[in-house]
Amino acid sequence: MDSINQQQPEDNFKNLIGQEALDKIKALAKKAGSCFFCTAITTGQHFETRPMSAEVIDDEGNFWFLSANDSHKNAEIEADPAVQMLFQGSAYSDFLTLYGQATITTDKEKIKELWDPMMKVWFTEGVDDPRITVIKVAPTKGYY
Repeated sequence: MDSINQQQPEDNFKNLIGQEALDKIKALAKKAGSCFFCTAITTGQHFETRPMSAEVIDDEGNFWFLSANDSHKNAEIEADPAVQMLFQGSAYSDFLTLYGQATITTDKEKIKELWDPMMKVWFTEGVDDPRITVIKVAPTKGYY
């Protein structure tokens, strides 16, 4: 019995590993569409949060984002690569929180792979905008 009142059985907790975990993460993240991307989570101070959408979740479970090299987010990741991503698929269910390690690169091929013309709102020079960086988040643990 997991219920608060201990009167009804619940089957809503599973320890998932491998492909089953990856499939669940991808499904929940896709349903949510975007996440709250949190940085400075281990500083002991308030952490910073902003909405972001992953461009891709790869077959290893890494989340890929595009970001500006002059953003607070990039500076915070450079100071502390530990991040948290919070997803909500609906008002009542499909919550996912992932912790991970973020890295920042300027890999031009990866930028081209991840580029979406909608990104021109933030990167006015298009795919070749010199401010574009790639953030890769490798999840280390999560809960849904």
